[in-house]
Amino acid sequence: MRAMDWLNQVKWDAQGLIPVIAQEVGSNDVLMFAWMNREALQKTAELGRAVYYSRSRGKLWFKGEESGHVQTVHEIRMDCDNDVLLLKVTQLGHDPSIACHTGRHSCFFHLYKDGAWQAVEPVLKDPQSIYK
Repeated sequence: MRAMDWLNQVKWDAQGLIPVIAQEVGSNDVLMFAWMNREALQKTAELGRAVYYSRSRGKLWFKGEESGHVQTVHEIRMDCDNDVLLLKVTQLGHDPSIACHTGRHSCFFHLYKDGAWQAVEPVLKDPQSIYK
């Protein structure tokens, strides 16, 4: 078996991307959702650190490159259809951890309740002070 055969088993979408969920080791909190291309997944596996593909910027995005909120990757899992990845990560850079660009622990901080979306997680650090 060739060294990169594992990458060929991934079902990439028409743009060459796969959706990725980052989940915190220990708490099992779902921190964020992002995308990877082949190069991002290969680098994530090689470095043990989350590297995503930014669709808006059209380039690789090393999680924490601006914010310092790096994700150490413990496991890379693929779903039964080979078209979604799950990263088990430790979120670094702040205590408690911040994964969201809004300065929150998780990107999934909106809760639907009583006919409206409500923010249910606090801002842990002002995004203005994270991104200069």
